[in-house]
Amino acid sequence: MTKRIDYFLSLQSPWTYLGHDRLQSIADRHDAKIKLYPVDFARIFSETGGLPLPQRAPARRAYRMAELRRWRDFLELPMVLEPKFFPTAPQPATGMVIAARAAGHDTMALAGAILRAVWSQEQDTGDPNVLTAIAAGLGLDGEALISQSAMAKATAQLNDDTDQALTAGVFGAPSYVYRGELYWGQDRLDFLDRALARE
Repeated sequence: MTKRIDYFLSLQSPWTYLGHDRLQSIADRHDAKIKLYPVDFARIFSETGGLPLPQRAPARRAYRMAELRRWRDFLELPMVLEPKFFPTAPQPATGMVIAARAAGHDTMALAGAILRAVWSQEQDTGDPNVLTAIAAGLGLDGEALISQSAMAKATAQLNDDTDQALTAGVFGAPSYVYRGELYWGQDRLDFLDRALARE
């Protein structure tokens, strides 16, 4: 039986960035496939009781920063803790990855490049020109993907994917679902690894 991980992510989440490459390594080790869903976390927060970062209490924001610093240092990843372009408009990047998935492209590579652009390169991924260049760096037709990302079909797919996330119990990013079980957060990747190893 094929092992498949459903990966629900925000393309602006620092936690998604911290776990992205490790998820791919885990999947490769267990010969598992990843289906990637960049979903609407504004809607998910609204429906599950989450709060956007600016609305969280100061103590929570301070602890978030401490944890980001710890994980950055532990994983030895290049990371700007307060990037110049965060947050930015999510739609262009989200739509581009949805369009790339529909075209059969490697969405893990594209999402990884977008996450690196935000968290280690301080690029504005709300800018279609930046996204076009990111896609071109992977050998993709960025202009075509940006054009497709603005179409009603991509918006409808985003809504459908977000519905699927909510049905799966997703409330934060990143979330991984394997065999119907939800693992929330890059710090739960060890549990996902063990679940894959059992089969």
